[in-house]
Amino acid sequence: MAAEEPLPPGQHVPRNWPVLHYGPVPKFRPERWDLRVQGATASGEETRWTWPEVAAMARERVTADFHCVTKFSIRDVVWEGVRATTLAALAPPADDATHVMVWAEYGYSANVRMSDFLADTSLLATHRDGEPLSLEHGGPLRMVVPHLYAWKSVKWVRAIEYLVADRRGFWEERGYHNIADPWLEQRYSYQEETPPA
Repeated sequence: MAAEEPLPPGQHVPRNWPVLHYGPVPKFRPERWDLRVQGATASGEETRWTWPEVAAMARERVTADFHCVTKFSIRDVVWEGVRATTLAALAPPADDATHVMVWAEYGYSANVRMSDFLADTSLLATHRDGEPLSLEHGGPLRMVVPHLYAWKSVKWVRAIEYLVADRRGFWEERGYHNIADPWLEQRYSYQEETPPA
């Protein structure tokens, strides 16, 4: 039997998947729900999709470990959804866009570099392990950036904003690391080479 791949430093595998989030779990009302791509778009226009339109988009599968900054990791999670590269092809960013702000219900947000957003494993997930995402785990749509700590994998996504300069999201403004690479244990902003202003 082959040895399991190592986990990032400081991580462990729990018995169950803890449910962690800030604030209440939002209700999902399909008739009112939409997904928007806005900000520094190539066209200068906002693009909007209804839930039936998002649900009809081609689903792709990504299998990856999931690393929470609170030090637990879940191995081999099977995510299905719309690849971020597919979304960016449908609503392209402007040439000078460098970052993305992922917006969720209640104004929650997380920033990622454009290169992280467009990574092969990044997707807007609708399913996990063959089942539709539960609300408590971020359904109906969750950003998944598996190579970063999980606060960048925003639950309850409602908008993607292309940015021409970096801007900190909710947890980044509250002391979390701006990049969040689990292999480098980038948990907190005091670890950044250039501290925030």
